[in-house]
Amino acid sequence: MSQDSDRFFIITGGPGAGKTTLLDALAVRGHHHTVEAGRAIIQDQMAIDGPILPWRDPALFAEAMLVWDMRSYRIAETQPGTVFFDRGVPDMIGYLRLMGLPVPAHMMRAAAQFRYNRLVFVAPFWAEIFATDSERKQSPEEARRTCQALMGTYREFGFELALLPLASVDERVRFVLARAGLPV
Repeated sequence: MSQDSDRFFIITGGPGAGKTTLLDALAVRGHHHTVEAGRAIIQDQMAIDGPILPWRDPALFAEAMLVWDMRSYRIAETQPGTVFFDRGVPDMIGYLRLMGLPVPAHMMRAAAQFRYNRLVFVAPFWAEIFATDSERKQSPEEARRTCQALMGTYREFGFELALLPLASVDERVRFVLARAGLPV
């Protein structure tokens, strides 16, 4: 995989924890970032009444997210500087485990091959900002369990987790930049 994967930082966590808002704020400061696979796939599939939806076929949904995230990684390799990822390849493993589904061997291989910085930022469940919508249908309890499943998966793959503070977007940006060793 990429020789410069140390410049690839993942921001993960359960749904509705402020990941996209944080990534947008990092982009305003000039940092590249990826787009979350799950929400984009759901939007596209809902528009065509397609089968690749988490409530229709979670295993197929995970496969689509894996393809999306592998492509995002390849695109990031062409971008200069730091890139922040809205989730990473290991998220699919955590998702399948959360759903009680088997993890195919190729997903384990992908998580081992597509490497990121050892430091992963985790947006923990935050009740005050959590909200559901037509694409985010999880309950608060499901959001909490999702975060826990993802944290366990990232630990299993040897990543160091940094929990984002339950604080303003600006404070979260400063926290991420400082921990990533980037100018604040």
